[in-house]
Amino acid sequence: MFAGIFGLVALAVALPASAQDRPDQKAFRDLYKQLVETNTTLSSGSCTLAAEQIAARLKAAGYPDKDITLFSTPEHPKEGGIVAILPGSDRTKKPMLLMGHLDVVEAKRADWVRDPFTLIEEGGYFYARGAADDKSMSAIWADAMVRFRTTGYTPKRTIKLALTCGEETTFAFNGAQWLAANKPDLIAAEFALNEGGGGQNTKQGKHEVLAIQVGEKAAQNYTLAVTNPGGHSSQPVPDNAIYQLADALKAVQGYEFPVKFTDTTRAFFGALAGAPTTPKPVSAAIARLLADPKDAEAAALLSRDKTFHSTLRTTCVATLLNAGHAENALPQRATANVNCRIFPGETVQATLAKLQELAGPKVTVTANAPIRPVAIPPALDPKILGPAKAVAAKHFPGLAMLPLMSTGATDGIFYEAIGIPVYGAPGLFFDQDGNGMHGLNERIGVESLYAGRDYLYDLAKAYAG
Repeated sequence: MFAGIFGLVALAVALPASAQDRPDQKAFRDLYKQLVETNTTLSSGSCTLAAEQIAARLKAAGYPDKDITLFSTPEHPKEGGIVAILPGSDRTKKPMLLMGHLDVVEAKRADWVRDPFTLIEEGGYFYARGAADDKSMSAIWADAMVRFRTTGYTPKRTIKLALTCGEETTFAFNGAQWLAANKPDLIAAEFALNEGGGGQNTKQGKHEVLAIQVGEKAAQNYTLAVTNPGGHSSQPVPDNAIYQLADALKAVQGYEFPVKFTDTTRAFFGALAGAPTTPKPVSAAIARLLADPKDAEAAALLSRDKTFHSTLRTTCVATLLNAGHAENALPQRATANVNCRIFPGETVQATLAKLQELAGPKVTVTANAPIRPVAIPPALDPKILGPAKAVAAKHFPGLAMLPLMSTGATDGIFYEAIGIPVYGAPGLFFDQDGNGMHGLNERIGVESLYAGRDYLYDLAKAYAG
């Protein structure tokens, strides 16, 4: 997530030293290990089992049954989740929500150096599928709820925990979407803390910068399809489904959606422009583009960086192809999946209309289910950013914090659609290569996990009062 962005504003500081043998850390490691080693892939795992394990820990900590809700549906019995509540003392304060997802990306043992569903500590890292995404944060939130109860902490603001399934697979049952549609009162909150923020380490292992995610794009898939009577390949004709689809895809490839800004991306690029380490041509291009988003020359210069390019606009890219039925026949059907990451405030239908225009009349373009809500950017609220920076100054002194709009997508979009602003909390640091998330040999630094746990625990308490 962070690779290629923060080198421009790097302020490297030494990693803080912290013991890893505190009793509370041992208890956390046990919870984290159990969660990581519980297979929660869509193909063969069970989020429901993981949710039940967390529920058992919460009950052992003293939570009554009325404050724990386990849920699933008959159609998706293994894709359940959990909501837990720690009541606050001040009824005038709206609740806060700690959210995460239990499911993980598929992992084949034959491809990995280590068993992806066995937590292995090696060379200063924890290795396993989900070690970072998102069982690190989900374990931290569940552990925090346990610690709050066992230490007798009573927050002023009610704290809610929602751990759900389905974030990693577009076509799967999505627990966050289900809660938003069916149990909105159960998760109702003034704001939510989610994955998506964090920090990046240098190649030498020092912290560079922290980021708090304030907004994200909406992920939406579209199908481009061409049908044709076909015929014998010995007598080709110009009206060829594959060629027509290829022309449409080239048109999509060649189109740049217009540059747009949210308050978050304006603040992000403004901070980059003012940073002393930012090259002068980049600073100048940022200043010009902030003043005039239609400045094509400035946009082209910044778009050489793939992350800047995606942060500035909606993007659509071909990801899957399927065509033809025989090697000696003209194709009767050709289809492609185009994955779009839609800028906040823009709609699925407007993006569909643009793709239809680009593809032309001989290509059918449809929006694939599920249709995602419009991405709603949260405010740069001082009540959220202030505590995040204040707690960071204690845990990571001397480190800059930037607001960031994710070019990806999380389950936060479903909660934002029902009026809950969602912020990606900082605290966990990752390497510049992305730590193998969604890929092979996923990992997270042991020190990063423990230090992030301490930060996020204190941050939750700062918001809860």
